Amino acid sequence: MDRTLIEQKLESLRRCVVRVAAKCPAGIETLANDADLQDIVVLNLTRAVQLCVDLGAHLIAETELPAPETMGQTFDLLSQAGVLEHDLAERMKRAVGFRNLAVHQYQAIDWAIVHAICVRHLQDFRAFAQAVAARLL
Repeated sequence: MDRTLIEQKLESLRRCVVRVAAKCPAGIETLANDADLQDIVVLNLTRAVQLCVDLGAHLIAETELPAPETMGQTFDLLSQAGVLEHDLAERMKRAVGFRNLAVHQYQAIDWAIVHAICVRHLQDFRAFAQAVAARLL
């Protein structure tokens, strides 16, 4: 495993989560009506998801498990390998669903859902990062 690469990706993930936390407004209405905030939040959330998938792929490559066929399967395999708890793996798979919507159907984004992710689920990214960092020790 390329420890330096993993550490760089973990730092990028940390920066994305910090940026989302700093820019997500207290109210859904503010987010729904501010295109600049929308762009900052969604870009950093999609980057965070992608970084988690990339990190997961690196960890899986160090096991005897087959390569994931989908982004979401990355988290199933990490759960199977004991890297992630099942519940966290399920939440990360839902994050992939959000990422796919944000990347492929941006006009269909529900800003209430984005706001809920910012308020209630940034901890999932932190927990994922902790699980990955524990593998570096």
